[in-house]
Amino acid sequence: MSRKQDTGKAKKGAPAGSGTGRLGKGEYLEKLGPLQLRLNNMARWLQHTGKRLVVVVEGRDTAGKGGVIAAIAETLNPRQCHVVALDKPSERESRQWYFQRYVPHLPTAGEIALFDRSWYNRAGVERVMGFCTEDQTAAFLKQAPAFERLLVDDGVLLFKYWLTVDQAQQEARFAERQADPLKRWKLSSIDVQAREKYADYGRARDVMLKATHSPRAPWTLVDFNDQRRGRLALIEHLLAAVPEEAPAPSSIVFPPLGHDPLQERSRAGLKPI
Repeated sequence: MSRKQDTGKAKKGAPAGSGTGRLGKGEYLEKLGPLQLRLNNMARWLQHTGKRLVVVVEGRDTAGKGGVIAAIAETLNPRQCHVVALDKPSERESRQWYFQRYVPHLPTAGEIALFDRSWYNRAGVERVMGFCTEDQTAAFLKQAPAFERLLVDDGVLLFKYWLTVDQAQQEARFAERQADPLKRWKLSSIDVQAREKYADYGRARDVMLKATHSPRAPWTLVDFNDQRRGRLALIEHLLAAVPEEAPAPSSIVFPPLGHDPLQERSRAGLKPI
C-alpha cells in the first residue's frame, strides 16, 4: 500500500484546520465525532486484514502528544488499541540494545500501538538533556532507519508525527499546568530545564528529521499551536492513509428476556454503597 507524507506543517485549508481563531470546544467535538467513527471503521479493517498499525507521536513538552493519543484511543477497543508511554529505562534496560525495550510493545495482527514518545527519545530528550553520549546518539541515528525498515518490510503500517509548538504557546501551557492542580503532575524538573533549551531541541529535531525521514518511514509535522485543530488534522491525515473499508459488523439480535428483569441481590450479607 502506497502512501505519501511530507516533512512540512500540515497544510492549512483542510477542513479541520480552516479558520484563524482558536477552535471552540463545541465545534471541535462536532468535528471529532465523525472522525472517531471512521477510526472505528479503520480498527475493524485492521482486525479483518490482520494489519498492524504503529503511530509514533513526538514533539516538545506540552506539544499535545497525550491529548491527540487520547482522542484516537478514546472510542477504540483497549484490547486492540494500546497506548505506549514508557518511563525512563531501568538499570537493566539501559544496558540492553537500545531498541529492545520497545519491541515487546509492537502490535500483533489487527492491533494498534500509539507511542507517546518512542525510541526517538534518544535523538531528542536524551541528547539535549545529556542523558546519552554523542556516540550513542550517532549510533541511534544510524540504526533507527534500519530498525524501521525492518518493521515496514514486515508489513507494519508506520506513521511518525512531530507536533510543532511555538515557545510562547509552550510557556502558556507550562503556566497552565502549574496553576491547575489536576495538571500539575505533568510538570517535572526536566520541564524547567527544557525551557532554556528550546533552540537546542529545535536543532536536535532537525538532525533527527534529516537522518530518519525516508520514503519507507516518513515524518509528518503537524501544527499544534492550536491543539484542537492539530488533533483533527493529525487524525484526518492518518485516516486518509489507512483504509477504513471492512465487512459490516454482524448484527447481534437480543431476543425477549422471557421473564421480568431480576434485581441483583447478594446472599453474602453485603450491600452496595
